[in-house]
Amino acid sequence: MSQDDELLTVHELAEALRVDDTTCRRWIKQGALDAISLPHVGRRQAYRIRRSTLNTLMTQGSLAATS
Repeated sequence: MSQDDELLTVHELAEALRVDDTTCRRWIKQGALDAISLPHVGRRQAYRIRRSTLNTLMTQGSLAATS
């Protein structure tokens, strides 16, 4: 598995982007951020985000207008 295929949690993504977890979840729900939905049994939906998505965000800054 390459590093770009690595899956990040919402919390790891939020730390990398220096935003709150809730902000990342909002971007996912709005469709502004691609994420994989995991089966869950709790209060919150679990997501994983590919590192390649983070790398794209860091180089292009494509979420700036969404927040």
